[in-house]
Amino acid sequence: MTEKVPSIQERLIAGFSYLTGGIVGMFWLIACAFRQNFPRKFLMFNILQSIFVTLCYVLVNTVFWFTVNILSYIPLLNRIIRQLVYWFNMPYLFGYSAMQIIIYGTVLYLAVFSFMGVYAFLPWFSKIILSNFKD
Repeated sequence: MTEKVPSIQERLIAGFSYLTGGIVGMFWLIACAFRQNFPRKFLMFNILQSIFVTLCYVLVNTVFWFTVNILSYIPLLNRIIRQLVYWFNMPYLFGYSAMQIIIYGTVLYLAVFSFMGVYAFLPWFSKIILSNFKD
């Protein structure tokens, strides 16, 4: 990644894009399209990654709860499934569950690194986003 250091404005937009689930980035892309100037690679990478991470989270969450609801009708499995869901959603640390800690920690990691002007890499997501850029 050889490019100039990102400006403060690019860092703020990238960081807030993660914190808002890609909404700030989406609005910034629309504004750039109207002005007919496109963001640099750092900002575009972070905006696309924030949108992709959010969409994947929504998809996985929907499929998970759909599966849990279907499995809850099976007589012997319903108690096991309810207990596992309870363990993952039970507050552990400062009133946050294990799943909330993982999700908030990931979003905080991505936002802090983009505020610093550094590419924040997630193992599977970043490879997909970087494959869309021409070098």
